[in-house]
Amino acid sequence: MGKVVAEMTMSLDGFVADPQDGVGPIFDWYDNGDVEVPTPGSDMVWHTSQASAGHLRQTMATLGALVTGRRLYDITGGWDGSHPLGVPVVLVTHEAPAEVPQGGTSPITVVTTGLRDAVAAARELAGDGDVGVGGANVVQGCLNEGLLDEIRVNLAPVLLGDGIPFFAHLTETPRVLDGPRVIEGDGVTHLYYGVRHT
Repeated sequence: MGKVVAEMTMSLDGFVADPQDGVGPIFDWYDNGDVEVPTPGSDMVWHTSQASAGHLRQTMATLGALVTGRRLYDITGGWDGSHPLGVPVVLVTHEAPAEVPQGGTSPITVVTTGLRDAVAAARELAGDGDVGVGGANVVQGCLNEGLLDEIRVNLAPVLLGDGIPFFAHLTETPRVLDGPRVIEGDGVTHLYYGVRHT
Protein backbone atom coordinates (compact mmCIF):
# COMPACT_ATOMS: atom_id res chain seq x y z
CA MET A 1 0.00 0.00 0.00
CA GLY A 2 1.30 3.43 -0.93
CA LYS A 3 1.46 6.58 1.16
CA VAL A 4 -1.06 9.39 1.45
CA VAL A 5 0.89 12.46 0.39
CA ALA A 6 0.03 16.14 0.43
CA GLU A 7 2.07 18.17 -2.06
CA MET A 8 1.72 21.80 -3.02
CA THR A 9 3.90 24.67 -4.14
CA MET A 10 4.10 27.33 -1.46
CA SER A 11 5.51 30.84 -1.19
CA LEU A 12 8.13 31.56 1.43
CA ASP A 13 5.47 33.24 3.56
CA GLY A 14 3.21 30.21 3.50
CA PHE A 15 0.64 30.76 0.72
CA VAL A 16 -0.31 28.35 -2.08
CA ALA A 17 -2.18 31.01 -4.07
CA ASP A 18 -3.06 34.69 -3.92
CA PRO A 19 -6.51 35.83 -2.67
CA GLN A 20 -7.97 35.37 -6.18
CA ASP A 21 -6.61 31.79 -6.49
CA GLY A 22 -3.79 32.89 -8.81
CA VAL A 23 -0.45 31.11 -8.45
CA GLY A 24 1.64 33.67 -10.34
CA PRO A 25 5.37 33.50 -9.70
CA ILE A 26 5.26 30.61 -7.22
CA PHE A 27 4.77 28.30 -10.22
CA ASP A 28 7.67 29.75 -12.24
CA TRP A 29 9.83 26.71 -11.46
CA TYR A 30 7.63 24.57 -13.72
CA ASP A 31 9.02 26.43 -16.75
CA ASN A 32 12.48 27.73 -15.84
CA GLY A 33 14.75 24.94 -17.08
CA ASP A 34 15.71 22.95 -20.13
CA VAL A 35 14.71 19.45 -19.01
CA GLU A 36 11.41 18.35 -20.52
CA VAL A 37 8.95 16.58 -18.22
CA PRO A 38 5.84 15.40 -20.08
CA THR A 39 2.69 14.68 -18.11
CA PRO A 40 1.05 11.27 -18.64
CA GLY A 41 -2.54 12.55 -18.76
CA SER A 42 -2.27 15.48 -21.16
CA ASP A 43 -0.07 17.13 -23.74
CA MET A 44 1.32 19.45 -21.06
CA VAL A 45 5.12 19.49 -20.83
CA TRP A 46 7.02 21.14 -18.00
CA HIS A 47 10.56 22.50 -18.48
CA THR A 48 12.48 22.37 -15.23
CA SER A 49 15.92 21.93 -13.78
CA GLN A 50 17.35 18.41 -13.67
CA ALA A 51 16.73 18.17 -9.92
CA SER A 52 13.09 19.27 -10.19
CA ALA A 53 12.57 16.92 -13.14
CA GLY A 54 13.72 14.02 -10.97
CA HIS A 55 11.31 15.07 -8.23
CA LEU A 56 8.38 15.30 -10.67
CA ARG A 57 9.16 12.02 -12.43
CA GLN A 58 9.36 10.14 -9.14
CA THR A 59 6.08 11.67 -7.97
CA MET A 60 4.32 10.69 -11.20
CA ALA A 61 5.82 7.18 -11.17
CA THR A 62 4.48 6.39 -7.70
CA LEU A 63 1.13 8.21 -7.87
CA GLY A 64 -1.96 6.02 -8.11
CA ALA A 65 -4.86 8.39 -7.41
CA LEU A 66 -5.71 11.92 -6.27
CA VAL A 67 -8.09 13.42 -3.74
CA THR A 68 -9.20 16.98 -4.36
CA GLY A 69 -11.79 19.37 -3.00
CA ARG A 70 -14.57 21.27 -4.68
CA ARG A 71 -12.70 24.59 -4.88
CA LEU A 72 -9.83 23.24 -6.98
CA TYR A 73 -12.21 21.09 -8.98
CA ASP A 74 -14.34 24.12 -9.89
CA ILE A 75 -11.32 26.30 -10.73
CA THR A 76 -10.05 23.70 -13.19
CA GLY A 77 -13.44 22.71 -14.58
CA GLY A 78 -12.78 19.16 -13.44
CA TRP A 79 -9.81 19.13 -15.83
CA ASP A 80 -12.41 18.16 -18.47
CA GLY A 81 -12.04 14.61 -17.16
CA SER A 82 -8.33 14.47 -18.00
CA HIS A 83 -6.13 15.42 -15.06
CA PRO A 84 -2.57 16.19 -16.28
CA LEU A 85 -1.17 13.44 -14.04
CA GLY A 86 -3.37 10.82 -15.71
CA VAL A 87 -4.66 9.08 -12.57
CA PRO A 88 -8.16 8.62 -11.11
CA VAL A 89 -9.47 11.61 -9.16
CA VAL A 90 -11.69 11.46 -6.07
CA LEU A 91 -13.65 14.65 -5.50
CA VAL A 92 -14.66 15.16 -1.88
CA THR A 93 -17.52 17.61 -1.55
CA HIS A 94 -20.65 18.30 0.48
CA GLU A 95 -22.72 18.50 -2.70
CA ALA A 96 -22.01 16.70 -5.96
CA PRO A 97 -21.62 18.91 -9.04
CA ALA A 98 -24.46 18.85 -11.55
CA GLU A 99 -22.13 17.41 -14.18
CA VAL A 100 -18.91 15.44 -13.80
CA PRO A 101 -16.76 15.20 -16.93
CA GLN A 102 -15.99 11.61 -17.83
CA GLY A 103 -14.39 9.81 -20.71
CA GLY A 104 -10.97 11.41 -20.35
CA THR A 105 -7.81 9.88 -18.98
CA SER A 106 -8.74 10.44 -15.32
CA PRO A 107 -12.09 9.09 -14.17
CA ILE A 108 -13.66 11.20 -11.42
CA THR A 109 -15.38 9.64 -8.42
CA VAL A 110 -17.53 11.91 -6.24
CA VAL A 111 -17.61 11.27 -2.48
CA THR A 112 -20.02 13.27 -0.31
CA THR A 113 -19.51 11.39 2.97
CA GLY A 114 -16.26 12.97 4.15
CA LEU A 115 -12.50 12.86 3.90
CA ARG A 116 -12.01 9.41 5.39
CA ASP A 117 -14.30 7.86 2.79
CA ALA A 118 -12.65 9.87 0.01
CA VAL A 119 -9.15 8.74 1.02
CA ALA A 120 -10.38 5.14 1.34
CA ALA A 121 -11.86 5.31 -2.16
CA ALA A 122 -8.62 6.78 -3.51
CA ARG A 123 -6.55 4.06 -1.81
CA GLU A 124 -8.66 1.42 -3.52
CA LEU A 125 -8.23 3.12 -6.89
CA ALA A 126 -4.48 3.62 -6.34
CA GLY A 127 -3.69 -0.03 -5.61
CA ASP A 128 -0.05 -0.07 -4.52
CA GLY A 129 0.47 3.54 -5.61
CA ASP A 130 0.46 6.70 -3.52
CA VAL A 131 -2.62 8.82 -2.95
CA GLY A 132 -1.98 12.49 -3.62
CA VAL A 133 -4.03 15.04 -1.69
CA GLY A 134 -4.49 18.51 -3.17
CA GLY A 135 -6.17 21.73 -2.21
CA ALA A 136 -5.29 23.57 0.99
CA ASN A 137 -8.59 22.88 2.78
CA VAL A 138 -8.44 19.17 1.95
CA VAL A 139 -4.83 18.94 3.10
CA GLN A 140 -5.66 20.68 6.37
CA GLY A 141 -8.62 18.37 6.95
CA CYS A 142 -6.56 15.26 6.21
CA LEU A 143 -3.85 16.45 8.59
CA ASN A 144 -6.44 17.07 11.30
CA GLU A 145 -7.92 13.60 10.82
CA GLY A 146 -4.55 11.81 10.87
CA LEU A 147 -4.81 10.65 7.25
CA LEU A 148 -1.48 11.97 5.90
CA ASP A 149 1.81 10.06 5.80
CA GLU A 150 3.94 12.70 4.11
CA ILE A 151 3.89 16.41 3.31
CA ARG A 152 5.87 17.70 0.35
CA VAL A 153 6.40 21.43 0.07
CA ASN A 154 7.73 22.89 -3.17
CA LEU A 155 9.06 26.08 -1.58
CA ALA A 156 9.29 29.02 -3.98
CA PRO A 157 11.46 32.06 -3.18
CA VAL A 158 8.48 34.40 -3.42
CA LEU A 159 6.67 36.51 -0.80
CA LEU A 160 2.99 36.84 -1.74
CA GLY A 161 2.01 38.85 1.32
CA ASP A 162 -1.54 37.50 1.38
CA GLY A 163 -3.53 34.63 0.01
CA ILE A 164 -4.58 31.06 0.71
CA PRO A 165 -2.38 29.48 3.39
CA PHE A 166 -1.15 25.92 3.01
CA PHE A 167 -1.46 25.33 6.76
CA ALA A 168 -4.31 26.89 8.70
CA HIS A 169 -7.21 25.72 10.88
CA LEU A 170 -5.14 22.91 12.38
CA THR A 171 -6.72 21.32 15.42
CA GLU A 172 -3.49 19.98 16.92
CA THR A 173 -0.47 22.23 17.21
CA PRO A 174 2.40 22.20 17.48
CA ARG A 175 2.94 19.28 15.10
CA VAL A 176 6.48 17.93 14.89
CA LEU A 177 7.31 16.35 11.53
CA ASP A 178 10.17 14.08 10.49
CA GLY A 179 12.77 15.32 8.06
CA PRO A 180 13.20 17.16 5.88
CA ARG A 181 14.63 15.40 2.89
CA VAL A 182 15.72 18.21 0.59
CA ILE A 183 16.02 18.44 -3.20
CA GLU A 184 17.40 21.77 -4.42
CA GLY A 185 15.90 22.81 -7.74
CA ASP A 186 16.22 26.08 -9.65
CA GLY A 187 13.83 28.63 -8.15
CA VAL A 188 12.34 26.00 -5.83
CA THR A 189 13.35 23.75 -2.96
CA HIS A 190 11.51 20.44 -2.65
CA LEU A 191 11.02 19.50 1.00
CA TYR A 192 9.75 16.10 2.12
CA TYR A 193 8.41 15.72 5.67
CA GLY A 194 7.14 12.55 7.32
CA VAL A 195 3.98 12.89 9.40
CA ARG A 196 4.19 11.19 12.78
CA HIS A 197 1.20 9.08 13.76
CA THR A 198 0.75 8.97 17.52
